[in-house]
Amino acid sequence: MAGAMLLVVVVAGKGLFRGGGGAEPAPAPVAKPAVAAPAPKAPAPEPAKPATAKAPAAPQSPFTVKRVLDIKGPLDHGDWVWDDAGVPPGPIVVTVDMVAQTLSVFRGGYEIGVAVILYGATDKPTPVGTYPIMEKDIDHVSNLYDNAPMPYGLRLTNDGVFIHASNVKWGSATHGCIGIPKPFAKKLFAAVRVGDPVVITNGKKMDLSHL
Repeated sequence: MAGAMLLVVVVAGKGLFRGGGGAEPAPAPVAKPAVAAPAPKAPAPEPAKPATAKAPAAPQSPFTVKRVLDIKGPLDHGDWVWDDAGVPPGPIVVTVDMVAQTLSVFRGGYEIGVAVILYGATDKPTPVGTYPIMEKDIDHVSNLYDNAPMPYGLRLTNDGVFIHASNVKWGSATHGCIGIPKPFAKKLFAAVRVGDPVVITNGKKMDLSHL
């Protein structure tokens, strides 16, 4: 035959060329790698909102008067009232007003007792301030004033100022102690504990924020 014959043989899907001249087989086509679609971008996070600071609560005194006794008419020397019926348990605070000449007892903010008092004479004044009860002595006697009896004594200072039972009558005074009628003193002695505060003032408004 004139010219070379070209024979194309397909084997298993591959093209092989045979013919005159000994041509090399063509390379098989290479499949392109699959390209993954780009992942969607996550939305940018919203900026955090600044925290709103809460205004600090106004400090409150732990001691708040919730009730005073309903006393009909003025009290005279030797008079006292005690009424704790229905009053729940709570911390005891004793207040003394030397201008009003009265001692009040509060339990959990409820006044449960009030009495007319004696207090220190001019040369032996009763000290003003807040004094925790340091000692309870039911049969205390003075070691400064001729063993004078001071029953139901509640010590307030190291130099001998006490609350104690006394004969509370007009015109009398003490050497700095606070004298109260004996039946009232007995009830007060039973109600208080060592450490309970006694606030003594001379008629000025009492600051009880530290109680």
